Amino acid sequence: MDTFAPARTPGQRVKWALMLGTLAGVMAVGVASAGTLDTDVPSVVVKYSKESLATDSGAVALYRRIRTAATQVCPNPSLLDLGAQIRAKQCRAEAIARAIQQIDNSRLAAVHAGHTKNG
Repeated sequence: MDTFAPARTPGQRVKWALMLGTLAGVMAVGVASAGTLDTDVPSVVVKYSKESLATDSGAVALYRRIRTAATQVCPNPSLLDLGAQIRAKQCRAEAIARAIQQIDNSRLAAVHAGHTKNG
């Protein structure tokens, strides 16, 4: 059976303290990131009226505004950081999809489907 033996020399105590401090810091970061709620996510309010969604042109206009809001909310990465560009594109796509789902309008969903199909 393995047992935990405390450090016996001052040097070993310092190493253990550093390791435990690092572990505690990593665990605290993990807990903090796991505890984020949707309310902690940056957002932009896009106002619209139900009447504007009664026409195709109104749905297209709202879709453009939603895309603009997603660009404002998601990070704007350096052109040199391909990984950050991919994450930003994914962030924008997810933000737009959430907005479309929340609004729950067939015209707007069709506009979104047309844009995601075409890129």
